[in-house]
Amino acid sequence: MLAIRPIAEPDRLDVLVLPVRPAEQAADGDAPAVPVPTAVAPPDGTAEEAAALAPAARLTGRAGEVHTQLRAGRSPGRLLLIGIGDGGEAAWRAAGAALARSAVDETHITIALPADVTPAAVRGLTEGLLLASYRFRLTEAGDPPALSGADLLLADPAAHEATVATARTTAAMTRLARDLTNAPSSVKNPEWFADQVASAAADLPDLRLRVRGPAELAAEGFGGILAVGGGSASGPRLVELDWHPADARTHVVLIGKGITFDTGGISIKPVPAMKLMRKDMAGAAAVVAATLGAAALRLPVRITTLAPLAENMVSGSAFRPGDVIRHYGGTTSETTNSDAEGRLVLADALAYAVDQLAPDLLLDLATLTGANAVALGKRTAALYSENDQLAADVLAAVEAAGEAAWRMPLHTDYVEYLGSEVADLYSAPTQGAGSVVAALYLREFTGELRDRWLHLDMSAPSWADGDHAELSRGATGWGVRSLLRWLANVN
Repeated sequence: MLAIRPIAEPDRLDVLVLPVRPAEQAADGDAPAVPVPTAVAPPDGTAEEAAALAPAARLTGRAGEVHTQLRAGRSPGRLLLIGIGDGGEAAWRAAGAALARSAVDETHITIALPADVTPAAVRGLTEGLLLASYRFRLTEAGDPPALSGADLLLADPAAHEATVATARTTAAMTRLARDLTNAPSSVKNPEWFADQVASAAADLPDLRLRVRGPAELAAEGFGGILAVGGGSASGPRLVELDWHPADARTHVVLIGKGITFDTGGISIKPVPAMKLMRKDMAGAAAVVAATLGAAALRLPVRITTLAPLAENMVSGSAFRPGDVIRHYGGTTSETTNSDAEGRLVLADALAYAVDQLAPDLLLDLATLTGANAVALGKRTAALYSENDQLAADVLAAVEAAGEAAWRMPLHTDYVEYLGSEVADLYSAPTQGAGSVVAALYLREFTGELRDRWLHLDMSAPSWADGDHAELSRGATGWGVRSLLRWLANVN
């Protein structure tokens, strides 16, 4: 991962980055961007050069705008002007992402930060640099990014070291979730995923891990997980990861859907819809990575994370449309669509959390429905909760983290769709409002925690079709940044 150092004196100046911002509106139209005074004076002549270049290059100063100027025979050899927009955290995150891509062929850059730079700006810049420089490859083919180091020129570097460290941990855990989600299902099965969690948790103190295999799941009555995983030669697992610091006052349970590959089962998907189903465990990846991040940051909140893991395959032992499944705790579901499997494994985990863990707050993340993208597009998760304060707090954390979610309704009129003639619930109604109805189904398993539960359907934003801002093509690690922001403020 890119090395980032807060420093007061540059020790190399291959490439110097100077910030520019939008000018005040001029009487005859938009004025060109103007340089921002920096905390550490740049080399002689570069500030004046930047002031002359901004109008000549017709820069606007919008966040993420980059202009490169070659300076043959001089030091620095390249001068980059980067737009920082309004100077807020989101703008600096966009600037960092743009720099990571613009300077991909450089080995080192030095960024002169404004004299009045805030910790939020430093965090945004650091996250943008680290997240946009992410690449996932299983082969050595292709040239990796050359950029390996970035120095942040600051008047008081020590004052920003903790901020950079927090941003680095956040980015590292987001990258872990991306790695887990990007990994092909030829190697990623429930056992492999559980092993990855064990390996990552081993490096952090005060974490407890329990992994249930098929025999334990059967003995304890996790019928939903067993049904979904029953068609695969790779048996299901339930990962339970617990972070319990001594100073914790609030206990949060995080649950993430972990379908390591989804064929749709007997209700088999068409090939185009199946192609990217290695991402169907992105919710599990996000909650596990967020918990590891909370432990690394020593956040004073207890977190128990549950990742129900299964591979939904087609075979003679696969569960059938019309089967009645008995979940943990005894509630039964009639399923007529084996491609609506995620809610079945989540139902087990929710019921277990309510019955055995007694949390103060209960959150689940899941790549649950295609309806998420139909309703909100490719970059926004659907949020459901009956708790206005919890919803507001999570939405604020999502926005601060640079991700996106929108609160959706839990219409009581749709509850009747869940009625079954042969079981307690019908798991996959077809009357429409797919994301809403799936959330209503999950709510049935929250028991006395119904008013302290929140569900995020993050199927759409879990994957990016191309590079955009701090997102790289492929898995986005959606939810890790948002959860860490929210967990840092839970009390």
